Amino acid sequence: MAKDKYTAVWVSHSSISDFLVCPRAYFLKNVYRDPKTGHKIKLVNPPLALGQIVHEVIEGLSVLPVKRRFEKSLIAHLDQLWPKISGKKGGFVNADIEAKYKERAKEMLNRVIKHPGPLVNKAVKIKMDLPYFWLSEADNIILCGKIDWLEYLAKTDSVHIIDFKTGKTEEKPGSLQLPIYYLLASACQGRSVVKASYWYVAHSNDLSQQKLPDLDQVKQKVLKIAKEIKLARQLERFKCPQKTGCRACKSFEAILRGEAELVGADAYGNDIYMLKQPLAGLETDQSVIL
Repeated sequence: MAKDKYTAVWVSHSSISDFLVCPRAYFLKNVYRDPKTGHKIKLVNPPLALGQIVHEVIEGLSVLPVKRRFEKSLIAHLDQLWPKISGKKGGFVNADIEAKYKERAKEMLNRVIKHPGPLVNKAVKIKMDLPYFWLSEADNIILCGKIDWLEYLAKTDSVHIIDFKTGKTEEKPGSLQLPIYYLLASACQGRSVVKASYWYVAHSNDLSQQKLPDLDQVKQKVLKIAKEIKLARQLERFKCPQKTGCRACKSFEAILRGEAELVGADAYGNDIYMLKQPLAGLETDQSVIL
């Protein structure tokens, strides 16, 4: 089959995670379009908005020369960007809650200011708005994703993958996030990847280095899941594993039932909603993957 990125099935860490947890959630987040607008639907809540804006502030440093990265206060940069998520655009139901989340953002950025770690070193920038490569030309599947930070290690002319975490909990063992970023970084730029780490900026001054997996084994594992996703799309079969719905899909089902408020659109033209009432039993305080 000839390569055609417009007909290919695109997968990423976030879409793969959605599918593994709940195929119905995968459908609602990645396939479904509102028949009235033709747009995909997205859900916003304060933790997601917080993660989005902190990531944007930190990642913006990577395009600056090392000597200029901390010329401007990160807090000032936060203040400049905050209107993008202020009020209902960030899922904030009142000013008090918004103020608490902004204070949390400031705490994280002050931690970074005091303990910049790899941010004072050179960074590698992949020359693609959305890094991607053909996971399988034969199966017409593309793997894509944005990596938070690629630290350049000058002594070995290699790179260190870093993913920033803004949530309170740590990534679960067996997560495919860094392995998928390992695939992307290896395929989308020419230097060897020798390290991969999480940085839990909400509570840690230091990075948490992870063991790099076998690249071929990761590729085969990710491809297997991607083929399952492709088959589900072909069969239009996206069932929640729980009869009454699960944590992953219930919030999006609420949007379809009209129990969420349209609060705007994102940079990609997706319709952004916030729930009118929090769903019982659903914990929303989690980090965001960009």
